[in-house]
Amino acid sequence: MPKIQYCPVCAATLTPRQLPTEDRERLVCSNNTCNYIHYDNPTPVLAAIVEYEGKILLARNTLWPPQWFGLITGFLEKNEHPTEGILREVKEETNLDGKVIELVGLYTFFRMNQLIIAYHVEATGEIILNEELAEYKLVEPQKARPWGSGTGDALKDWLAKRGIFNEPIQLG
Repeated sequence: MPKIQYCPVCAATLTPRQLPTEDRERLVCSNNTCNYIHYDNPTPVLAAIVEYEGKILLARNTLWPPQWFGLITGFLEKNEHPTEGILREVKEETNLDGKVIELVGLYTFFRMNQLIIAYHVEATGEIILNEELAEYKLVEPQKARPWGSGTGDALKDWLAKRGIFNEPIQLG
């Protein structure tokens, strides 16, 4: 992601500065009358371990390599509760009606500066992918293999809670 360079309030250059009350550097507006500080906080992302007819639905984003499949994900919208948001994302991306079963956990994804809020969702209906997704596959939980970060950690925890400890996939 491109690093922000200019103040969104006054368009002056942002410069790194250690604030007296903090232990880290922040980007601060160089215009001394503006006082804008860029905090670069993580973005909340929702993820669903979609259980469909006893299997886990994994999908491939159109921008991903052919061998990459993952959970259904999306951004939390303004004024939206995370459980409403994940059901919206499941419906938008797969056409499935979902029911939140449980919060799986919260996971940091440092590479994208995201906080992932992962849920187990049981879903019913006919799978119809939207334009974001190229294909899907249904995997028996006993055969599911998590990947090494982000939503893969959520899948690993969900599987472990069910006594399934499969070897993780090495993404390359």
